[in-house]
Amino acid sequence: MNDWPEGWTDDGGTGRGYGRGSAGAQPEGARVMRHVQRPAAPPRGSVPPQQRGYDQGYAEPGYDSGYNTGQVYGAPGGGGRGIPPQGGPYRQPGPAPDWRRRFKVGSVVVLVAVLGTAIGTYFWADSKVRREVDLAKVIERPQEGDCTTYLIVGSDSREGMTAEEKKKLHTGSAEGKRTDSMMILAACGSGNTMVSLPRDSDVEIPTFVGSESGKTFQGTGRRVKLNAAYAEDGPELLVRTVEHNTGLRIDHYAEIGFAGFANIVDALGGVEMNIEKGFTDKKSGADFQAGKQTLDGEQALAYVRTRYAFAESDLARTKNQQKFLSAMANQAATPGTILNPFKLYPTMGAGLDTLIVDKDMSLFDLGEMFFAMKGITDGSGTSLNMPTSGSRGGNLVWDKTKVRQLVQQIQNDEKVTVSDK
Repeated sequence: MNDWPEGWTDDGGTGRGYGRGSAGAQPEGARVMRHVQRPAAPPRGSVPPQQRGYDQGYAEPGYDSGYNTGQVYGAPGGGGRGIPPQGGPYRQPGPAPDWRRRFKVGSVVVLVAVLGTAIGTYFWADSKVRREVDLAKVIERPQEGDCTTYLIVGSDSREGMTAEEKKKLHTGSAEGKRTDSMMILAACGSGNTMVSLPRDSDVEIPTFVGSESGKTFQGTGRRVKLNAAYAEDGPELLVRTVEHNTGLRIDHYAEIGFAGFANIVDALGGVEMNIEKGFTDKKSGADFQAGKQTLDGEQALAYVRTRYAFAESDLARTKNQQKFLSAMANQAATPGTILNPFKLYPTMGAGLDTLIVDKDMSLFDLGEMFFAMKGITDGSGTSLNMPTSGSRGGNLVWDKTKVRQLVQQIQNDEKVTVSDK
């Protein structure tokens, strides 16, 4: 009886068998196994073929015990993002970047940065302005008009200047300060107007309250040069005198000294001017040829201060002052200066330290004043000297009729038609 399972014998049918499935009497030797080559890893981003086991046909599709690679899917070093480790399931790459969202986030970041810079610049500039003039001390003021009016003063203050700077700028070494130029700037909807007030103007000193003492000084009808009012009791009396003699209310006051003026021009890289006729003046240091040229701070100060080179000394000088201030404002109020921090900060820093304004003047008011000056040269504004009708004791007498008409037009925000001829 055959005790082997069906199909199995002890001798493989020959009587010489040895061992299960053996065909010989001796134990079988090592058998040469067929080589199975692992498929190459799929290219990055492609779909890999189904992984096979030790031999084709034995492992189920997708099955991998992990022993063939020495690691199990999910273990450290199991492959980069989007590329599965050998034998692991394939993962689809992540979603494409949302560029619209990134643009929105980037825009917000830029906006916050710009706002932060603007706010920082505002507080920096605001802290440097010297608000030293108190217009609340001015008494018996005219009624307010429809335009915003500024009294702009260039003083001969030598504050902070070294002996070398005084010599270079031909300022002399006089103590104290006096008004070297005065003008009214009216910012109106109908057009901006700049009216120069000759410092030799014949005016009456009215009743006023002392800026320091608080004492009331009664008016006696005393007539003086306009710049004497400033020398007598400073900006407050100057504003009081201008308002009394014109009937026009002054909303804001701005004053800058020699050094600040020259520093602003230099910070701008100079100001281009077209000088119609050359002139020289030893006292101011002026020496100009006719034609277009760029004036630096020293030359600009000489240009606006020169008076003895002209027949109508004070009137001709005020005309030059108007031309230069308008040209300077026109050059500074450009995107190349305002949007360029390498120009904006030096320009503001050069002038703010020596700029004296009234206590109610904000940076917005300063900006409006600046752009109103710019508007004088673009064809929408008017510039003139205060109309005069003669002289008295060497002082220029204002034409009362024209002055009254000029003031009325400014108060009512009407286009100025008055001429200084």
